[in-house]
Amino acid sequence: MRDIQVYIDSILELSKVRITFFVAISGLVGYIQAGNGLDLNVIPVLIGIFLLSCGSAALNHYQEINTDSMMNRTKNRPLPSGKVSNNFALLTVFVLSMLGLGLIWYFSNFSAFLLGIGALLSYNLIYTPLKRVSAFAIMPGALVGALPPAIGWAAAGGSIADPKMYVLAMFFFIWQIPHFWFLLLIFDEDYRRAGFPTLSKYFSDLQLKRITYVWVAALAASCMMIPFFGMTHNTLTNFLLLVAGFILLWRAKSLVASYDSKFNSRLAFVDINLYVLTVITLLSIDQFVY
Repeated sequence: MRDIQVYIDSILELSKVRITFFVAISGLVGYIQAGNGLDLNVIPVLIGIFLLSCGSAALNHYQEINTDSMMNRTKNRPLPSGKVSNNFALLTVFVLSMLGLGLIWYFSNFSAFLLGIGALLSYNLIYTPLKRVSAFAIMPGALVGALPPAIGWAAAGGSIADPKMYVLAMFFFIWQIPHFWFLLLIFDEDYRRAGFPTLSKYFSDLQLKRITYVWVAALAASCMMIPFFGMTHNTLTNFLLLVAGFILLWRAKSLVASYDSKFNSRLAFVDINLYVLTVITLLSIDQFVY
């Protein structure tokens, strides 16, 4: 019984369920925006996005066994700690990925299926190897965050040529960059210990914070592009999106204040993710109260 629990816990950790659940939520936003509502078909589609993301996350664990073993925050993960074997991890990758792609294929359409494959390949075959080579790998890597809402959009029957989809995807694309750089500010020493090239090699701590603030501002600005493309339907939603953006910028202002020594990278990391969750919630509610 204890061994079964170890395997279950390992699968959950390999799948990075807290992150992949959020990925599925971003797919839900795309589905709602494209279809202007919900139907029962959204359930298997979202499960498919979730399982595909879990499989991709598990493959990332397998790809980074060696570097994970060198980092304090990852050395106790299932593979470097020896809780499960490499073969078990690969079996997990195969089962989760195939189930995810299968659900997307069966319950949506070929466009969503191709976007799902694109998400898997871009994360595991482009971003993961590239981040060992360049500190700027997050730029192409951020594409991964833009694809789940695009999958949801396509699955709901939305055209992949629709500019609205690209505006929504751009919001999630930009979010990935400060999201990662806040992690870098928190775990920079860990990344360097594992041999990853980091931006601290090129920029001072203050410069890195200021660059990150520019991306935070770009995230808030990209959110305000969404109403201009007709993706919101009432003034209150637009006002609340604007307020949320100002609050985010205000709370992150110490990134650009060289005299402020109280900046908390962990809190800023939480703030930016709560901001994205707030935007997702507002956009979704707007579709139902319209």
